[in-house]
Amino acid sequence: MSKDANSAEKRIDRFFSGPGARADDWRDLVEAAKSWARVGNRAAYDAALAELSVTEEFHGYPGLHLMAALREAAAAGDGSTSFALATKIAQALATRSFRQHAGDWSAKDEGNGDVPELVPPSFGGHTARRPYFETLIVTGVSSSQWPALAAEWRKLRRPVDGFIYEPVIVGNLEDAFCATMLNPDIAAVIINEGFGLRSRHDAPVLRSIMATAGLKDESDASALRLAQIIKRVRPELDLYMISNRDVEELAGNPEANVVRRIFYSVEELLELHLSILEGIQDRYDTPFFDNLKKYAQRPIGTFHALPIARGKSIFKSDWIRDMGEFYGPNLFLAESSATTGGLDSMLEPTGNIKKAQEKAARALGADRVFFVTNGTSTSNKMAVQALLAPGDIAIVDRNCHKSHHYGMVLAGAQPLYVEAFPMTEYSMYGAVPLKTIKQALLNAKADGRLDRVKMIDLTNCTFDGHIYNTRRVMEECLAIKPDLIFLWDEAWFGFARFSPFLRRRTAMGAANEIETWMHDPKSAAAYDKQQAEFGKNPSDEVLLKTRLIPNPRQIRLRVYQTNSTHKSMSAIRQGSMLSVKDVEFHTVEQQFKEAVFTHASTSPNQQLIASLDISRRQMELEGYGLVANAIEIAFAIRHAVNNNPLISKYFRVLGADAMVPAQYRQSGFTDYLAAGVNWANTLRSLDEDEFCLDPTRMTLVCGTAGYDGTQFKGILANEYNIQVNKTSRNSVLVQSNINNTRSDVAHLVRVLAEIAGEIDQGLMQGGANARKTFEARVKSLMTDVPDLPNFSHFHPSFRGDAGSKTNEGDIRTGFYAAYDVAGCEHIRLNDPEIDRRLKAGPELVSANFVIPYPPGFPIMVPGQVITQETIDFMRKLDVKEIHGYDAKEGLKLVRSEALAKIGRPKPAAAPKLKAAS
Repeated sequence: MSKDANSAEKRIDRFFSGPGARADDWRDLVEAAKSWARVGNRAAYDAALAELSVTEEFHGYPGLHLMAALREAAAAGDGSTSFALATKIAQALATRSFRQHAGDWSAKDEGNGDVPELVPPSFGGHTARRPYFETLIVTGVSSSQWPALAAEWRKLRRPVDGFIYEPVIVGNLEDAFCATMLNPDIAAVIINEGFGLRSRHDAPVLRSIMATAGLKDESDASALRLAQIIKRVRPELDLYMISNRDVEELAGNPEANVVRRIFYSVEELLELHLSILEGIQDRYDTPFFDNLKKYAQRPIGTFHALPIARGKSIFKSDWIRDMGEFYGPNLFLAESSATTGGLDSMLEPTGNIKKAQEKAARALGADRVFFVTNGTSTSNKMAVQALLAPGDIAIVDRNCHKSHHYGMVLAGAQPLYVEAFPMTEYSMYGAVPLKTIKQALLNAKADGRLDRVKMIDLTNCTFDGHIYNTRRVMEECLAIKPDLIFLWDEAWFGFARFSPFLRRRTAMGAANEIETWMHDPKSAAAYDKQQAEFGKNPSDEVLLKTRLIPNPRQIRLRVYQTNSTHKSMSAIRQGSMLSVKDVEFHTVEQQFKEAVFTHASTSPNQQLIASLDISRRQMELEGYGLVANAIEIAFAIRHAVNNNPLISKYFRVLGADAMVPAQYRQSGFTDYLAAGVNWANTLRSLDEDEFCLDPTRMTLVCGTAGYDGTQFKGILANEYNIQVNKTSRNSVLVQSNINNTRSDVAHLVRVLAEIAGEIDQGLMQGGANARKTFEARVKSLMTDVPDLPNFSHFHPSFRGDAGSKTNEGDIRTGFYAAYDVAGCEHIRLNDPEIDRRLKAGPELVSANFVIPYPPGFPIMVPGQVITQETIDFMRKLDVKEIHGYDAKEGLKLVRSEALAKIGRPKPAAAPKLKAAS
């Protein structure tokens, strides 16, 4: 950026900065204005105003008028007016009152009695208000005409409009891109022809990002090119084009399908205004929730089996009326077991639930979406049951959620477990290396069993935040078997769809990129070139070390993604969505319906369905800003903990370099907050690295403070009212989400500082013995950690039809072996009999799933041979919650005699007698 009297060194491309950073900039301006007004330090104010003005160009409020008023007051040397106006604007931004109060848009204090809205509207008797958004206008007209242009757009507002918007005007492609990235309030974009390419501001990071789009000179600044760029980074936005050329030809161009509507010149400005409002209304509509509200207001007699409906049994009761007073009448007025009268059936939706699911599919980039009201555990089991048949092989992350393992049992499919990389120091696993997955496929191919491998089932992102390179995994696996089905459990990652940086790492985001690539003629050429380089029979070694290119002519793209909507969006607990992008879905649609019938309740909760509908609306209209804020909150926590001299003595948040081994960070990326890191090298990491770390998931090490994870989680909850996500042996998982605020950060940091201070004081007052005890405790938590056990193998009794190189097994038969009480035995964990049998046999074979929390995944599955490392791990575990294990009875094992019966060949069926003639 050039320096002159009215500018300062500020970059417009710092996309790490979010709403909080903007608020900080305004706070700094107010402080500088106060200093000027009181002690005459004007230079600091001028510098702060010049710096702030650069990025404020991309926001509708305070807008051109108020920013001009600030500059005029400064130029007049009026410190008092500058302080008053800066304070007014900062307060309006903090409280968001400018969205509703006209007085906030005036440079003068009109004394209209407007009070900033500090409490959410639902907590008082506020009347309905029109939602506010901003519309980006990209134009080639001179910036001197922008105030007049903005005034013309404001004239289009009418009292009957359901929404109100403010124009944001820019004059070149780079500024349009920056506005789209930096302003989460933008909900629609109008692109005129004739704008320039380069910003007048300094933006080196932006230039490096834009270089990938091939933008070199002014001729590249076309309206269609900009539309495609914006749609790629923020697909939820409505785009409108105004062209002075042959609009009929442009409208017929398939590349223009990213645009909602094309207008000729400015002949129909009111139509454009109405189109913008209609586009917002389309996203705002919530078919099921809207109908549920109408249903709740109708006088209805209920003669069905749901006494709580309409709330009469609640509000007339002397004993449970407090429940009605707590929840309010609408909850009960909206309850019904009916699927008629404006409602719909979850099992076979044909009305408003179907419409709501179609809108969710649009929002998530899927072909279709299913709402699920009993959690992603059920979504996973539905997908597994619908897509796998008995005897099918699925490559499964052994550390995945238990629902996948149980799904294999239900389907009768054979899991071929693959191992994630271990993080022994923190008693957790990462994710499964691509080389491991490819090796499993190549082994199946060598055994002549590749046709039976139907699915790859992986968790993205993992509990601890490891994100796969989903596109690379799918492309390389499809290069080995082009019709593989992929099930990505993204329970914790649903929000990522609404981040332009993280979206590429989601299942649906990657599937859409692969689909686009398949239709590019260059894809077939790239495949043919690699095949020519390989020759006829490339070795496994070559295939494992090469980034494989699939044959775009043969790919059958079949991708499923499950999201716990309630974990990262505003849905009620157990709200889940199952997204589908499967070219062969028509072949499995009926069995998918059967899976829904099997698992879905016939009495789904109406409020839960409505919350899924509402969560989609919110994310389409403001999800971009909410996710940006969640990421910014996470960065604030990471920085505050790791840079505080006292807190960092005992606690730290692990960076990407600690969570992802170097061999999986091919770009050399270290951490989001490392010196010199910006979105350019972060994007390189997201594109190239095998694994990345979800910035919103923070592993807070507490073992260095002498606390194990479970203990520290309890202290935070019971003594400080702070709830965290999960624990490991020496850490807790802190997660930021769209609900968090800077106040939450302050509370957490204050608590950690208080705990660190108490530790510090205790060690100083306790003397040498206290320090010795503390160091021994830290050593036991951080150094003397048990090795993490890998999956061993299925017992031969459950591998009757297995291959020689593959490790799949009949988990269903293993599971039901536990039903034979006489065929099972129990041995306590510390019984010497365990050690004797590990050395001399017979083998110990698990009869059930054993799942300790933490780490939260099965360390034993039915039919698995138990090894020494698993026993050692269990003996060192100090967790209280272990599903599938009763310490009093011990390990449940399948007896050798029962295994022998299972392993025997089944007798041939007796021949059927011919019917008498």
